Amino acid sequence: MLEIGIGSGLNLPFYGSKVHHVYGVDPSVELQRMASKRVSTTPLEVTFLRQSAEDPLPLGDARIDTIVMTWSLCSIPNPSAALEQMRRVLKRDGRLIFIEHGRSADPGVRIWQDRLTPMWKHIGGGCHLNRKIDDLIQAAGFQITDQRNFYLPGPRPMTYTYQGMASVV
Repeated sequence: MLEIGIGSGLNLPFYGSKVHHVYGVDPSVELQRMASKRVSTTPLEVTFLRQSAEDPLPLGDARIDTIVMTWSLCSIPNPSAALEQMRRVLKRDGRLIFIEHGRSADPGVRIWQDRLTPMWKHIGGGCHLNRKIDDLIQAAGFQITDQRNFYLPGPRPMTYTYQGMASVV
């Protein structure tokens, strides 16, 4: 399994007993240190890849059966390159599981997302509020097999959410 944006390892306790090994991608040394502490409380073997997801992943083609991506695509400088790497390493019958915030379906909210994003990127670790997540995933050669869109509690420009699964076309 591959987790894009493993961060501090918040997802690690939720992986079921069928998951034995996780490759965790994140460029932050500090966050990976935090994740290492969480690993010690789980039965998982975790290999940390200290890099951006858009850089070539040191994994073979079609090697990974599941990729998890949670609230990461917004801050990756080149999301298309990252998704291309994910597509390369995902098995043909594998799945990409994602939950991301991004461009709202509501035109009034989109206006604010476009206005806020230039400033928000500087204070939010490179986060783009206005990326259309489903379009990015599909343009990279994935087929979305399940998707739900909704607002989480909080300010609408920051909380429009895409949740779903995709597979390699």
